[in-house]
Amino acid sequence: MAVNWPGLVSIGLFYVIVLATGVWASKKSKHEEKKCTGNRSEVAMVGGRNLNIWVSIFTMTATWVGGGFILGSAEVVYDPTKGLVWAIGPIGYSLNMIIGGLFFIKPARSKNYVTLMDPLQEKYGNTVAAVLFIPALLGDILWIGCILGALGGTVSVIIDVSPLLAVGISAAVAIIYTLMGGLYSVAYTDVIQLSFILVGLWVCVPFILTSPTSANFTTSAVTKLHQQPWLGKLELEDAGRWLDDVLLLAISGICYQVFYQRVLSCASDTQARITCYAGAVLCPILAIPSLIIGAVAASTDWNQTTYGSPGPYEQNQAGMILPIALQHLCPFYISLIGMGALAAAVMSSVDSALLSAASQLGRNIFKNIIYKKASERMILVVVKVSVVLCGLMGAGLAMTTTSVFLLWIVGADVVYSMLTPQITCTFFLSKWVNKYGACSGFLLAIVLRALVGEPAIGLPDILPLPWDKIQEDGRRQRLFPFRTAIMLVTSGTILLVSHLAAWLSEKRLMEKDRDAKKDVNMHHTAPEQSDGEETQRLNAEKPQETSVTESLNIL
Repeated sequence: MAVNWPGLVSIGLFYVIVLATGVWASKKSKHEEKKCTGNRSEVAMVGGRNLNIWVSIFTMTATWVGGGFILGSAEVVYDPTKGLVWAIGPIGYSLNMIIGGLFFIKPARSKNYVTLMDPLQEKYGNTVAAVLFIPALLGDILWIGCILGALGGTVSVIIDVSPLLAVGISAAVAIIYTLMGGLYSVAYTDVIQLSFILVGLWVCVPFILTSPTSANFTTSAVTKLHQQPWLGKLELEDAGRWLDDVLLLAISGICYQVFYQRVLSCASDTQARITCYAGAVLCPILAIPSLIIGAVAASTDWNQTTYGSPGPYEQNQAGMILPIALQHLCPFYISLIGMGALAAAVMSSVDSALLSAASQLGRNIFKNIIYKKASERMILVVVKVSVVLCGLMGAGLAMTTTSVFLLWIVGADVVYSMLTPQITCTFFLSKWVNKYGACSGFLLAIVLRALVGEPAIGLPDILPLPWDKIQEDGRRQRLFPFRTAIMLVTSGTILLVSHLAAWLSEKRLMEKDRDAKKDVNMHHTAPEQSDGEETQRLNAEKPQETSVTESLNIL
C-alpha cells in the first residue's frame, strides 16, 4: 500500500500546532523565571508553583489519559478473553486521583518538595534514595515506551508508514518542546492535546456505531456473534486478580513523579485537591469513546470490511484495534480526525514522563549526589540531556511489543510492588522506619516479584501461590492478588526490620541510623537562589563549614 499522504499531512499539521504551543509556552516559562522567587530549575520542574487552575486540571487529566489509557481500554473490551469487565483503567485512574487528593497532597506540599525523591532523600540519605530511584526511573521508561508504541502502531496502521519512523518523529517532537519550556510547555500543550482527544474521538463514535459491517453492539454484549460477548465475564475465582489490577492502577499512580509535578505546581493545597477531583471525573468520561469503539469492533464481521479475514485478534493486532476500527469502519477523513486525537493522547503523556524522569535525574541524582555544588545552569543542562536519553530509551522499548496494555501494566507493576511501600511509609510512618527497613523491603520486593514471574516478558513463574491454575502449556495462571500481597508484605517488612534495627542500635549492637536531614551536605530543600546569589554563596562557603543546626534551620 502507498503512503497515505493526506493522513501524513494531517499528522504533520498536528505536530506543527503542538510545537507552536510549546514554543509559546517556553517564552512564558522565561517570563515566569523573572517573576518567580524560586530558582530556574524549579520553574522548569514545577512551573514556579503558580499554574492556573484550569491549566492544572487539563494537564493532570491529559497526563493520565494517554496512549496506554485510550488504546489499552479499547484493546481490553475487544479482546474475547477479557471484555468490558476487565477494562479497569477508568476505574483505577479515577480512584488514583481521589486517593491522591485525599491523602497525599498535604505531605507532598508540606515542605516545598520538588520531586518524589526529595522526601526519600531527606529521610534515608542519598545512597538509599538513589537505589529507590531505580523502580521510579524504570516505571517512567516503560510508560514512555508504552505510549510511543501506541502512537507508532496507530500511525503505521492508518497512513502506512514504518512504525519505527512514526515512533522516531513523535519522540523527537515531544523531546523538542519539553526541552524548550519544561513544565510550562508540557502543561500548555496538554490543554491543546486534551481538546483534540475530547473532540476527535467523539466525532468518530457516530460513524463507528452506524457501520454497516457491525452488528448491534448492545446485542453482542451478551450474545456470541462474531466472537465472545464483549461484556466479558468475572468468575468468582478471578475476583482476586481483578481486584489486584484495580488496586495496581489506583495506588501505583500516586508513586509517579508526574502526579507530584502537577500537585506541586499548583498555587495552593485547595487548588491541588480540586485538580485531582476534577481529573477523577474527567478520566472515565474520556474513556467512553474508546470503550464504545472496542465494543463495536468486537461486534464486527471483519471479513466484510476492507481489513479482511482473519480478524485483528487472530493476527495479533488487538493492541491496535482502535486505529484499525477508525480506518476500516469510518470514512477516510473522519479517521484522520480520530488519528489526530490518538496522537494527542500519546503526546500528552510522553512529555510528562520525559520531564518526570529527567527532573529526578537532574535534581536528586546529579545535584544531590554527584555534584553538590552544581549551579542552576548545570542542573538544567543535565535535565535536558536526561530528557533526550530517556526519550531515546523509551523509543527503543516501543519496538519490543505489540501490546500497549502489556507495557502499561508492567510499568505500573514495577512501581506498585517496589515503590508504593516506600512512599507510604515515608509519608505516613516516618517515625517508625529507617534506612535498614527501607533497604530490606526493597530487596524483598525484588526477590518476590522475580519469583512470581511474568511470562509475558519471559520471566519464569517459579514461586507457587494459592489458587494457581496450571495451563495446558505448563505455565501457572495467577488467581491470587500477588501484586497487592507483595506490596503489603514489603510494607510490613520495612516496619519490622526498622523496629529491629532501632532495638539493636539501642543495645549498641549496630550503628544507629542517622536521620538524613541532619547531613550537612543536604541542600535539596534550601531557600531558592538565583545563579548569581548561589555563586556568591558557594565562593564564600568552605567545605563542611555549615553546622548541623544551621542546616536544620535551612530545611
